[in-house]
Formats: sequence, structure tokens, C-alpha cells
Amino acid sequence: MIVLEFKAYGKASQFSAIDEALRTVQFIRNKALRFFFDQLGKSQSDLNKYCAVLAKEFPFVNELNSMARQAAAERAWSAISRFLENCKSQTPGLKGYPQFQKDNRSVEYKTCGWKLADDRHSITFTDKKNIGRLKLKGTRDLNFYQPHQIKRVRLVKRADGYYVQFCIQVARTSEIAPSGNAIGLDVGLNDFYTDSNAQTVDNPRFLRLGARRLRQAQRLVSRRVKNSNNRMKARVILGKRHLKISRQRKDHAVKLARCVITSNDVVVYEDLRMKNMVKNHCLAKCINDASWYQFRVWLEYFGKVFGKITIAVTAAGTSQECSQCGTVVKKSLSTRTHACQCGCVLDRDHNAARNILSRGLSTVGHTGTFMVNMSNASGESTPTLVGENLP
Repeated sequence: MIVLEFKAYGKASQFSAIDEALRTVQFIRNKALRFFFDQLGKSQSDLNKYCAVLAKEFPFVNELNSMARQAAAERAWSAISRFLENCKSQTPGLKGYPQFQKDNRSVEYKTCGWKLADDRHSITFTDKKNIGRLKLKGTRDLNFYQPHQIKRVRLVKRADGYYVQFCIQVARTSEIAPSGNAIGLDVGLNDFYTDSNAQTVDNPRFLRLGARRLRQAQRLVSRRVKNSNNRMKARVILGKRHLKISRQRKDHAVKLARCVITSNDVVVYEDLRMKNMVKNHCLAKCINDASWYQFRVWLEYFGKVFGKITIAVTAAGTSQECSQCGTVVKKSLSTRTHACQCGCVLDRDHNAARNILSRGLSTVGHTGTFMVNMSNASGESTPTLVGENLP
């Protein structure tokens, strides 16, 4: 499944209709949650049936496509099932109790309620919300895919406008010649990562670079009268600046992950738990700005696309253990050089990256697979063995 996104262009009345559809989806989701909390519904099927009851009771709900109503109920059930699963498995910390939504920003249609133009340059929504025909502008070409491959269509509202997303059922694979390389990655805050070959990538720190403009926009919002048009305009400006930083992080993660995967046959990285790491209020802002988790997600995605092996290993002790002799050398976080009695003197992160690579290659069942993949000159796809279950 891949997702292609296009910018939507239309009239102000059409965008108002989209906003009404977004509010309707929020209403259905919150009603479905209340239906479950009142112990009137106990399964996803019950919530889907409740959508028909809401459609009969509220005319504005009936105007939304029936499958879009069911998709809204599915969102409520997704939050409920996740909470119940966390309680059942006794997940430590907060269990994610379902919350009522306050600012919904997307509506999802399934296989009906929309019609794509023959030239694939516009889409028409055919339900009673009167959204109508929207022009599409993007860098991807929908002509490569058949209409039956499009399983879902989403309308998404962002600070800089409205977007249409197409969820297309297609297996994306690509064959490249094996490089014969294996690499270990140690992520950090000074450098984005240091690999087992002592190569480093600078941390871009997008949030720090845009902090001044963010502060200016936030002050502008604070000075405006609440619920005024000027305050709404200031909020849009602030949202656009946050959106730019978010897109910069994603672009950096995608390009870097693709480069790492295509240059190596085996990539080993740390299995970090960001939820626990950001509890340190002194480093939380820097950790979130680094976007390590997003980088890991794209590593694993491109690993599947190009048939490379990605391995997540426990990071505990990789900085303290000597990569040459295995002796534990205690050091504080401020000590940036690893010096062992065996004569090994390395940068702290380089030493950790070598330990990460060693742990990955010693994982049971992976060394043999690595050797088979290295000898496969045809570049046959190899599934991702470790790291498919994300934290």
C-alpha cells in the first residue's frame, strides 16, 4: 500500500463543504465513543450499525457518504481497541484512554462517494455534502494505477490548504545490485548519526533554525483578541511555519534513509524507545527535533522496498563496552572519547556504532541470511527480518 498526495484546488464554497464534512466525521466519531462508553456497543460491528441510526436522526450526517460514516466509526473503534489491548497486555505507563476529538482534519472515503476524471487531473465527490469537483496538482502520475487499485481517498486539511490522498494497493519493490556492505548506526544529538565506519552526518536542527520565526508568529497569536478574524489569520501563519519544519524533518529522514539502504546490504540500528527518552525535560526538545523514530520508520520501509536487511538491537551498554576487547569502560555522558586498557581509543559514538553492528550480525538467524543475500547477484528481495514491529 502506497499513499500519493495531491494539492486540491477549488472554490471557497467547496472548501466550506469540506470543512462541514470534517465536522461531521468528528461528530460521528465522538458519538460512537459515547455509544461505547454507555455500554451500548461492544464491537466494531455495533459502531458501524450505529452510523445508520445517526444518519436517520441527523440530516447533516445522512449527507455524508455511507462508507465515510463507517470510516469515522472505525477511527473510534481503533482508539478503543488500542486502549483495550494495552490494558490486556499490561503496558506500563498510560494506556491511551480514548479521547473525544476537538479538531478533526481529515475525512476518508472508501470505494464510493468519489469519481476520478479520465485524465486523472481532477476528482469529483458525489455525496450530498456538495464538495464537487476539485483540481489536483502533484508530482506523481495517477495514470500508472488502475481505479480498482485505489482503496481509499482522504481529504486532508492543513495549514496551507487542502490535500487529497490516494491509498493505492500495490507492492513497491526495486532491485539493485548488492553492495557487500554492512553498517551500524548510532544516533546522537551532536551528530545525527555516526556509523561503524566513523562517518558522521550533521544534525540539521530544523526547529532551532526556525525558532525565531516561530516565536514571532506565536507572539502575534497571543496579541490578537480571542475568536477574532485577525487571531485566526495569525494562527494560520503559525501553523504554516510549524508545517514547514515538519516537512523539512520528513524530507531529511527520507533522503538519508534511502541513501543508507541503497549503499548497504545490512543496516543495524538502535531499538530506542522515544516515549521514555523524552521524559527527560532537558533533552526532550532536542530529541523530538532530531526525529530519530521517523528516520527508523523510513529505514525499515526502504529495507523492504530494496530487499535489504534491517536489524534493531538493544542499545543498552553499547557506549560503555569496548568494541575491540569487550571490556566495560564506565564513562559519563560528557566523556566523548572511549579509551580502553587494550589500547583502543575511539570516538564514543564510533565505538557504540561498532558494537551495534557486532550485535546485529551476531543475532541468531541473521548472519546466514546476510551471507546468502551477499552472494545473490540477482538482487532478489529479502524480507526485513527484525524491526517490523515498531515501538
